Amino acid sequence: MTYQIFSDSSCDLNEEEAALNSINVVPFYISIDGKTYKKEIVEIGVHKFYESMVEHPNTFPITSTPSSADYIDAWTPYIEKGIGILNICITAKFSGSYNAALNAKNMLLEDYPDAKIEVVDSIVDTVLQGLVALEASKLQREGKSLEENAEILNNIRSSGRIIFTCGSMDYLIHGGRVGKVLKLVVGALKIRPMIILQDGEIFPFGMARSRKSSQEKIIKKAESYFKESGENPADYEFVIGYGYDYHEALEFKEKVLESMHGYSNINNIPVRQIGAAIGVHTGPYPLGLAFVKKG
Repeated sequence: MTYQIFSDSSCDLNEEEAALNSINVVPFYISIDGKTYKKEIVEIGVHKFYESMVEHPNTFPITSTPSSADYIDAWTPYIEKGIGILNICITAKFSGSYNAALNAKNMLLEDYPDAKIEVVDSIVDTVLQGLVALEASKLQREGKSLEENAEILNNIRSSGRIIFTCGSMDYLIHGGRVGKVLKLVVGALKIRPMIILQDGEIFPFGMARSRKSSQEKIIKKAESYFKESGENPADYEFVIGYGYDYHEALEFKEKVLESMHGYSNINNIPVRQIGAAIGVHTGPYPLGLAFVKKG
């Protein structure tokens, strides 16, 4: 059975890359003024979103998940043709996108009981979710069935990690992504906790006083992960994620590759922009390294 791959826009694949890999994106909604919501990428670009944050540092944009109706509208033309659906969602611990997609699946099965729909909670987000979506596309090209593809994604998702820093913790605090104790520490000492996402949640793993120190800690954390776990980096896909500052991301990429030359044969890592679904919580200057095991 043929099937179409979908992802909510937390995957942060640009339009060209999504199209090249036959991935359809169902957008989140962005509100800069707290009132008017526009579809991410479709009605408001990511650069415009970050530009607004930089120009208005005391405002806090918000996002809204795709609705069940959005998923139904996106999937129905394919289901009517007998094409299956594989939909990849941001971690359910961060967003209602997964539940909205499940509701859409259940509603569609009432009208199309023979439809094949798989909804995967990626337990990751942003550019790491993009790696999962790209892996799904690769598995499809290799001939994996809809059910096989979903099973493999469910097996590899727990290997995903995002190790990152932010220009300011204000957005994480405002969005409730860090606890009260950490909030007090950050405010008192003017330091940046280092953050790691795994198993669908974020955890602090250290502190840094400067942007340069933050980057060094990310690189060391990735190196220690592979050296201590014994995992082979060649079995993983990697990506650099950034917000507003592309040139900083390129410089960071070179530092990461220089470190990785000491324990892997990896010579290149893609650089992708973190979108609004996560940017509202990190502010305009997130920067990090993400990786997940290949299927």
